[in-house]
Amino acid sequence: MSTVPITKRGAELLKEELHRLKTKDRPAVINAISEARAQGDLSENAEYDAAKERQAFIEGRIAELEGKLSAAQIIDPTVLDAEGRIVFASTVDLEDMESGQKVTYQIVGEDEADLKEKKVSITSPIARALIGKYAGDVVEVNAPSGVREYEVLEVRYI
Repeated sequence: MSTVPITKRGAELLKEELHRLKTKDRPAVINAISEARAQGDLSENAEYDAAKERQAFIEGRIAELEGKLSAAQIIDPTVLDAEGRIVFASTVDLEDMESGQKVTYQIVGEDEADLKEKKVSITSPIARALIGKYAGDVVEVNAPSGVREYEVLEVRYI
């Protein structure tokens, strides 16, 4: 199995979710199933069916998280030494060459991507265009809305 890059913070969030699922959600759904069983006839018991569906979801999510964490290559951006080059987990300040608007993005794994938090997936068009570039470089991004040009203002490892 190949490794999948993930930031240290992203791995911590997955571990927290896994811990919650195992220690809170799984016991709660097992309790709900036993309570529904105590009500008698299971063939027409909506609470039992709902609890079994919830259990299947939780078990599936636990397996998914365990798989992701076992294949994860955890990268701590604070210890990167990429000599100013944009790499996975870098935080990049950009300026749109057309509008002059400044934006900041961190390049993260697919599971961590959240545009509201200014985190873009390593597989996104903008991240693919930025990888390997330095401050001062002008980058062309093939965005869904067309080609956009950005100037790299600063590269940080935070």
